[in-house]
Amino acid sequence: MTSSAETGFSRRSLLGIFAATAVTAAPTMSKAFGFNRGAGDIRRLRMYSGHSGETLDTIYWVDGEYIPEVLAEVNRFFRDWRNDREHLIDTRTVDILAAAHNLLDVSEPYMLLSGYRSPETNAMLRARSSGVARNSRHMVGQAADVRMSNRSVSQVARAALACNAGGVGRYSRSNFTHMDCGPVRSWGG
Repeated sequence: MTSSAETGFSRRSLLGIFAATAVTAAPTMSKAFGFNRGAGDIRRLRMYSGHSGETLDTIYWVDGEYIPEVLAEVNRFFRDWRNDREHLIDTRTVDILAAAHNLLDVSEPYMLLSGYRSPETNAMLRARSSGVARNSRHMVGQAADVRMSNRSVSQVARAALACNAGGVGRYSRSNFTHMDCGPVRSWGG
């Protein structure tokens, strides 16, 4: 029997290889996984960017562990597309997005409209709209604005609210749902 040291593979590198190749073989979850209860073997995030055209379909959590290399890809994907700045995205927000997606029981990915926002971008958006918070959780990597073509804002928001794990905003006129990992609260219509 050979050890991982003899083969040159560590547990972490094997998890990375698994994450890169197992997406097509990953089972579909019909219910959200529990938070901090080890209630799932994998966590998957499926999104595309409405601004850059990039896609992200990845397993970011396996057997109770986040995969750092995949989280780095998530950070890049969630970057401020206006100035290409990246920020560490809070894994709690990623978990809420993934859990809500599981509850929606769809294969369609989210369209990411806004992930991380630099302070400059937030100030510019705030000058254009009263709906942008001065101290937005987007500026600290703790929020995402998403939409789906085959689910309504209310359906996406109800799934996020069922997670009971953060803030959920309904922006029906603009056709998107806000999710963040702050205190449990909801707003909008």
